[in-house]
Amino acid sequence: MLDREFIDADEYLEQKERKTVKDIFDEGGEKLFREMESRVIAELCLLDNKIIATGGGVILREENVKKLKKNGVLILLTADVDTICKRIYRDKFTQQRRPSLTDRNGYQEIEYLLEYRKPLYDKAADFVLNTDNMSVNDAARKIVNFIKNHVVDLRK
Repeated sequence: MLDREFIDADEYLEQKERKTVKDIFDEGGEKLFREMESRVIAELCLLDNKIIATGGGVILREENVKKLKKNGVLILLTADVDTICKRIYRDKFTQQRRPSLTDRNGYQEIEYLLEYRKPLYDKAADFVLNTDNMSVNDAARKIVNFIKNHVVDLRK
């Protein structure tokens, strides 16, 4: 809709490392993954005219947020715990690639992470969009509308 290339940062990292995010977690834990993630974010933030999707933990490092905001806007897509669980468990590929981040079960982990990260998400986000009961196309239209009405120069 914006005629820009879309890059999923986790997929980019997986291609670069030739490992899944889950494999990276299994080999070196979250610390190793967050270091690799930060390097990828720094690299992707040097690109212009891209839409970059990040994982939810990218905001755990302020350096990531600063780099992302320097060359763009941060749009937070939210959903309640039930919706997130349904989306994760509907997608077998996501289930295989997504590592556990806590010792909690899936629902409790999502609930905990959302609560823990909420202040960071709120601080980082330029625009927040609740995607519960919203189609991908409707969400995309709302994001495009925000960008067209609030971002000064779309030609960058």
